[in-house]
Amino acid sequence: MDKNGDDDNVSDLERKVCQQIEYYFGDYNLPRDKFLQDVIKEDDGWVPLETIIKFNRLNRLTTDFKVIVEALRKSKTGLMEVSEDESKIRRTPNKPLPEITEQYKNEVKSRSVYIKGFPLDSNLDDIKGWLDNKGKIENIFMRRTLEKSFKGSVFVVFDSVEAAKKFVDTPNQKYDDTELTVLLREDYYVKKNDEKRRQRVEVKAKAKQEKKEKQKQAEEAEMRSLEEKKGCLLKFSGDLEDQTCREDLQAVFSDHCEIKWINFVRGAKEGIILFKSNAKEALEKAQEANNGNLQLRNRDVIWEVLEGDVAREALKKIMEVQQELLNKKKGKGYKGKGKGGKGYQGGPDRKVKFQGKKTKFESEDEEECDGNGTAGPDSPKKRPLEETEQEEPAPKHIKTENGAEDHE
Repeated sequence: MDKNGDDDNVSDLERKVCQQIEYYFGDYNLPRDKFLQDVIKEDDGWVPLETIIKFNRLNRLTTDFKVIVEALRKSKTGLMEVSEDESKIRRTPNKPLPEITEQYKNEVKSRSVYIKGFPLDSNLDDIKGWLDNKGKIENIFMRRTLEKSFKGSVFVVFDSVEAAKKFVDTPNQKYDDTELTVLLREDYYVKKNDEKRRQRVEVKAKAKQEKKEKQKQAEEAEMRSLEEKKGCLLKFSGDLEDQTCREDLQAVFSDHCEIKWINFVRGAKEGIILFKSNAKEALEKAQEANNGNLQLRNRDVIWEVLEGDVAREALKKIMEVQQELLNKKKGKGYKGKGKGGKGYQGGPDRKVKFQGKKTKFESEDEEECDGNGTAGPDSPKKRPLEETEQEEPAPKHIKTENGAEDHE
């Protein structure tokens, strides 16, 4: 078994190889990597190099066993061991994995950092390169849209809270010439939740204003309609015969003008007629045709053309009755309220078929990863949609065609 620690003459390739493998077996990734967990159970923690070189990001660096062995021999972390025959590697038993408790999860969150401002065509290697020498990184998660395009922001997990805070406190951090937004993860979520609350308030306020405007427009339209029809109302009252009905009113006025609506119920002593045209002219024509004595079933009647506010209120009641009948017809069970809080009592006489003409008034490459490459816990494929900003569960890694994990 080889002892790690010789860091002399470490090449850039060896550094990257060591970094990648130590990520695979690190505290952050290994508890989430079901495939690796299953493999290490088979042989006392050992993983054949034949298996490890099938991991995509390592595969792109090298498939040479000698390069991998030499890189791990030069590492100072002491995390990995190489078997005597140099065919297998494992995480050294004297560095056990941390227990994944709620306390541990919260501790990971406290050393996570949000960074925004990277070009949308950036890849993981670009971001890893920029983060070099900025602290030891355990994981990089590239945030993506539902269409899987990079959003320009990442979550980065440092190896300690101190390293994370030091990074956040570094002023004027830029990627090329672009100034970056850098926040502790917890501060990012506080800020985002505040923004969402503010947006909800703004949306509600806007909806309320729009509703108010629509209501105002409807009222203005109603008033215009009422003004147009104020001169079309004729009230009749008197000691009416109990059998007086709408047909009697139609008989009196049908030859002289068109009735749009009769607001009257059999047995009542008064009612209102809405004409299509001027009520005064209709009354005069009917009176003239009856030698000035316009009666209903041989009973004297007081005829009064309604004007001003009285006409407006009467029209409103007629419109309410029309809407009530329309809603009942649609099966909505509309219950209008009339005098005394009861349902409107002046509706059409159910025993009379003809009611006059009813008319309406016109009135938010699987590189979501690791600082080193494997799919992180916030991947859209391993958690609910990223936009929900939920806590990340342990992921289900993607299988490649050769059966190894897709450690992008």
